[in-house]
Amino acid sequence: MSLALPNYHALGVLLLVLLALVLFSRDRIPLETSSLVVLAILTIGFQVFPYVGPDGRELSPTDFYAGFGHQALIAVCSLMILGHGLIRSGALEPVGRGLAISWRKAPALSMLATLLVCAVLSAFINNTPIVVMLLPILIGVAMRTGQSPSGMLLPVGLISIVGGMSTTIGTSTNLLVVSVAADMGVAPFRMFDFIVPAAIAGTVSVLYLWLIAPRLIPERQAPMQSTVKRLYTAQIRLGKSSEVVGKTLAEAIDRSGGNMKVEKIQRGPGVFVTPLPDVALKAGDRITTTATRDNLREYAHLLGGRLFSGDVEVDDAHPLGPGDQKIAEVAVTPQSRLVGSRISEARLLSRYGLRLLALHRYNREDQTRSTGLDNTVLRSGDVLLVQSPSSRLNQLKEGGDLLVLDGSVNLPKTSKAPIALGIMVLVVAIAAFGILPIAISAVAGVLAMLLTRCLNWKEAMNALSIQVVMIIVASLAMGAALMRTGGADWIAQIFLSLSFGIPSWAILGLLMLSMAALTNVVSNNAAAVIGTPIAISLAQQLMLPAEPFVLAVLFGSNLSFATPMAYQTNLLVMNAGGYKFNDFVRVGLPLMLVLWVVLTLTLAYAYQI
Repeated sequence: MSLALPNYHALGVLLLVLLALVLFSRDRIPLETSSLVVLAILTIGFQVFPYVGPDGRELSPTDFYAGFGHQALIAVCSLMILGHGLIRSGALEPVGRGLAISWRKAPALSMLATLLVCAVLSAFINNTPIVVMLLPILIGVAMRTGQSPSGMLLPVGLISIVGGMSTTIGTSTNLLVVSVAADMGVAPFRMFDFIVPAAIAGTVSVLYLWLIAPRLIPERQAPMQSTVKRLYTAQIRLGKSSEVVGKTLAEAIDRSGGNMKVEKIQRGPGVFVTPLPDVALKAGDRITTTATRDNLREYAHLLGGRLFSGDVEVDDAHPLGPGDQKIAEVAVTPQSRLVGSRISEARLLSRYGLRLLALHRYNREDQTRSTGLDNTVLRSGDVLLVQSPSSRLNQLKEGGDLLVLDGSVNLPKTSKAPIALGIMVLVVAIAAFGILPIAISAVAGVLAMLLTRCLNWKEAMNALSIQVVMIIVASLAMGAALMRTGGADWIAQIFLSLSFGIPSWAILGLLMLSMAALTNVVSNNAAAVIGTPIAISLAQQLMLPAEPFVLAVLFGSNLSFATPMAYQTNLLVMNAGGYKFNDFVRVGLPLMLVLWVVLTLTLAYAYQI
């Protein structure tokens, strides 16, 4: 079977898709930046080289911006805000607290209950806040029982992804696939139209993650507290004989090796001097700095001063004490304002009262070796070892930027919880019964949460992710370009020629496996939107119903279990639990392959292909 090359525009789009997949797989390039590159190339390219389709209509470059107003994006953003409203109002507090209590009584059955609850909630709520809610609970269980949390965290993270593929609103991927398919003429999927194959896959997943997965995971310890020295704040008081009296602060810092960070200079009762480099130091000045015990003593010796903690001179009889300072591990959440910020610009001390002691991240070494810790760009899932007063850590638990991994069950509980839960139930019910599309009912739900003060505008905006918005818009643009230029048809023809002679159900399985492989390397939203027009074209050329092929793309794009970078909660769980890359391969790859077989056979049987 001969296969002609596509037209130049389709070929250009295919090359751009390949470039996009490469960009999306690069950790060091933000997804939103890669998405903007794709949009810019598409619009400029079609403006400079206009394309006229077979129907005689010219494709307007501005059509690629339509994703910003697409109903799928509106629904995704609204559901992200609604999920955040449930967490902030404490609507899920009874669930979390009930699980925490049950873990003390029957750990084995509680693990099963946790998996089931997580799967069910993830079918209707974005799984990120659910995982964020459960992580401290499970870590607390591990602390109380003296066991490693590694057998708990990874299974819970993976089941949240499985649960998310059960309904049209479970993940942004699902919403994108069903919306793009509807735009292309496929009968719209209702909320529970594919619940049966998803429930079968979910049952298999729960049994695997409950009974088998914990035995496959080596014991891991999240790691950092034993390897890092505590910081202490003290004053270096300069006497008349101090060698730095009369010199500038910059010269004094140079004497310390350039490492001393001066927080303030006190010059007499209630008099403070701004610690600028050119400030001349005087006898009696009190320099406040924070460092390890050994470094503080070294600084005092080099500056010719005496070390004080409060009004007591530090010596063998009066050593430095921690005071109210606690050491804790905190994780950067996917919706955090800190994502994309350099550590030196994050203002951890002034904004959150945190002193950074160490950073834990999968393959962090390669970046920090070349850039240094201060220039490291924070990512979702990064775990920071910090030192802070207890009060500031408690305040941190009420924000959404950092998740305190101290094992405490400190879930929000407000009088608005029943209202927020009722709004969410109404949104889902109205969409499930076909009264209103989810894009409309979800927007109405956001308005209801704002009017009832379950959320304020600042919290609503914090729930949104520019990364999610940009990847969805860019993916929709690439999908539209593939379809309009004939690129999707050409890929479908290649797929058919390579699979010539095999049964249609096997072609369906190969399509799902291709999406599963792709989604573990690049964004699942990108894989889904690119794969949907190809799936529809494939079904048309096989003269088969499009629905099973669309679902093959939907399910395949959700099988993001085999690598930590495949899904944002994977990275969060990985860093919080101290997992290695191979742990995801060891546990996630078998799960991916088992669900691929189960879902392929289920779809083939259900649609008789």
